[in-house]
Amino acid sequence: MINSRLKRVVVTGLGVVAPNATTVSDFYQALLSGTSGLRFDQQLADLNFGCQVSGTPQLTKKQIADNFTPLQLRGLKASGLVYGVIAGKDAFKDAGLEVAGKEETLEDFGIIMGTGQSGGEKFREAIHLIDDGRVRRLGSTSVIQTMTSGISAWLSGEIGAGNLVTSNSSACCTGTEAFIMGYERIAYGRAQQMLVGSTSDSGPYIWGGFDAMRILPTGYNDRPHLASRAFSNDAAGFVPGSGAGAMILEELESALNRGATIYGEVLGGSLNSGGHRGQGSMTAPNGDAVQKCIQQAIFNSDITSTEIDAINGHVTATGKDAYEIQNWVEGLELKNHFPYLNSYKSTIGHCLAAAGSIELVGAILQLKHQQIFANQNITELHKDIKAIYPNNKVPIKNVYTKIDVLIKASFGFGDINAVVVLKKMGKLIENLIFKKT
Repeated sequence: MINSRLKRVVVTGLGVVAPNATTVSDFYQALLSGTSGLRFDQQLADLNFGCQVSGTPQLTKKQIADNFTPLQLRGLKASGLVYGVIAGKDAFKDAGLEVAGKEETLEDFGIIMGTGQSGGEKFREAIHLIDDGRVRRLGSTSVIQTMTSGISAWLSGEIGAGNLVTSNSSACCTGTEAFIMGYERIAYGRAQQMLVGSTSDSGPYIWGGFDAMRILPTGYNDRPHLASRAFSNDAAGFVPGSGAGAMILEELESALNRGATIYGEVLGGSLNSGGHRGQGSMTAPNGDAVQKCIQQAIFNSDITSTEIDAINGHVTATGKDAYEIQNWVEGLELKNHFPYLNSYKSTIGHCLAAAGSIELVGAILQLKHQQIFANQNITELHKDIKAIYPNNKVPIKNVYTKIDVLIKASFGFGDINAVVVLKKMGKLIENLIFKKT
């Protein structure tokens, strides 16, 4: 059961840089309209990739100029750092928080922004310069661009964070894991606000290994918007993507005192690993561990599976889609009550370390707007999914419905799992807070 001494935690800020939109309002519209951010990638074609489609965010020059000085941009090649800084600062601004003064820190404000690999392009440049004996040409920012914690350290300097500042790295679970870690820090009274999320670089040096594994689609290079086909009988592999998602988590009393916008409440979550046992491996999930993670998240949130209205799954558009749905059905012991089920990967691709955080922003928007965004590119629901899940609960059109409880999961390379449970704020709380239009 829930520890009654835990603080209640809510979401008060959102920021996103995704393949199909680079602001929260545009991201909402893109998910609502089914707009794809997947495009033919000439660089991948020039390098003889089998999959020549990617999901790369299209930032404007103004967005970059608004967030970085000319000096900061000099030699800046770490695309993931750029995405993460913009998403993080947008979430901070959205929450209505103020940057610390020059001689102080925000002692109750911390940051957990994760990543997978950082600064691939910068690494490439550094290797050539070092091999050519030109070490002094590396520049003063090569370390911060290539270290995993560079994104959190950069944001800390921009904001003045004085609490925990760190970066996690757990493959596709990174963003959801960071969210749960930030939630726990506030719930146990060790911080008042946490900026959480994750980011992922763009480019061939990040995606090449996956192309070599032959798990990316190769038959849609001339039809990029159709390449990612989550849930579909003709799913052919995930499309590599990149970007960043960021959220401000805050102790409820603090949010109420500030009159902050509250997007929803975090009821709880769970993290575990399958240990590469059973059917699990470096690249495949242990179904028993997946189910246990789902069940533990439900237990930690003090709800029952029948209270869940929506599932935002991991569902990557690979041969493992049906297996994930099987684990949802068995883990939640679904019989008569089936929540709506969707995935955003058909329009944004698989954004790797950034996937969980970008998708969490989308899930929170579903909760705010009380609607399920349609699944895209389903030619026909995979027969193994169709056999265990009602067709109408995997919607191909937007559904406006009551969403009180939503569960979101990420399952990552290394046989690791992350599940979080979110709830719409009750009427009593809604009447006490300032609501955005």
